[in-house]
Amino acid sequence: MPYGPYGTPGMPGAVPYEQPRRTTNGLAIGSLVSGIVCCLPPLGLVLGLVALPRIKKRGQAGKGLAIAGIVLSAFSCLLLVVGLVTGGFGTAWNSFKEGFEEGMDEAARSKSPTALRIGECFEDEDKLKEYATDVQVVDCALPHDGEATGRFKITGFAEWPGDEALDEVAEKRCDTINTAYALDTWAVPTDVWTYYYLPSSQTWRRGDRTVICAYATEKEPFKGSVRSDGSTLNADQTSFLLTVNPIETAVYGEPEKDPDEDFAANKAWAGDLLKEIDRARAGLKGRHWPAAANGPIAELGTTLDGASKLWAKLATAADAKAYWAAYDTAWEALPPDLGADVRTALGLTDTLPEGQGGASA
Repeated sequence: MPYGPYGTPGMPGAVPYEQPRRTTNGLAIGSLVSGIVCCLPPLGLVLGLVALPRIKKRGQAGKGLAIAGIVLSAFSCLLLVVGLVTGGFGTAWNSFKEGFEEGMDEAARSKSPTALRIGECFEDEDKLKEYATDVQVVDCALPHDGEATGRFKITGFAEWPGDEALDEVAEKRCDTINTAYALDTWAVPTDVWTYYYLPSSQTWRRGDRTVICAYATEKEPFKGSVRSDGSTLNADQTSFLLTVNPIETAVYGEPEKDPDEDFAANKAWAGDLLKEIDRARAGLKGRHWPAAANGPIAELGTTLDGASKLWAKLATAADAKAYWAAYDTAWEALPPDLGADVRTALGLTDTLPEGQGGASA
């Protein structure tokens, strides 16, 4: 028959008897913790001194903890006094405070690309990889990788459309946004181009449909804002750029295939460019310009009048041979700078960025 210790043999309900466990004094534990972390040295000292007589009276464990807490706290108190007397504590506190403030400032400037606001310049440590998760907002006067120009929401897709479809939408929309953001194209460095941040398939599933447009570079960071729109330009500057910029845009639309390979496309392009030249002629003549700009405006208008006649021959060429015959003279008639003297008179950037050839590029 089984026997339970200190119980009746075989009696139902009999349980073993155990000695009461020896508890550890809580004040001793608090003293040690306070001494280790050094946050409130006097508190650890007081807790340890109070704990010792209680431990002895109650037969508790923790005497070693209390003594260790007293020693550590006393040492911390000594360091605190020395620091206050020598000024070292103040120096340490100031260093901590400065580091904390710098850390908070850096955290405040670090954000997701989707949180970028129009006009903010930023550094991208991922160097403009396909999907960035973090950018650092900086003063535009400092070197930076990009400048946010606008944002829009993707619509028309019930489910994730894939990167290729999003690229197609983003490229067109961001080109339009960037064109309006930087009307003074000569102020944009040659290695700074249209860029955008897209939703990923993962963020799309969480409801993200935002595209962030930017001017950015994958090469050396650039300084200064490229913004030149209604918020930074006066009415005359804006009017002039809106008049001549479409010519520059049309120039870059020249087909890759030459007239011998695709005559129809080249003839259509020449016609489009002719329309922009004629619109510019009308725009220059239909506005009252500042006195300083009147002479350069008249000279540019006369030049565009001659260019219009020669581009009309190109746009009405009967075949590729006739097109080639009129091609060079048409280009020579179109001013490569589209009015640098006018830009000077109006206070715009009057020097082409290095490597950019203007309208005749």
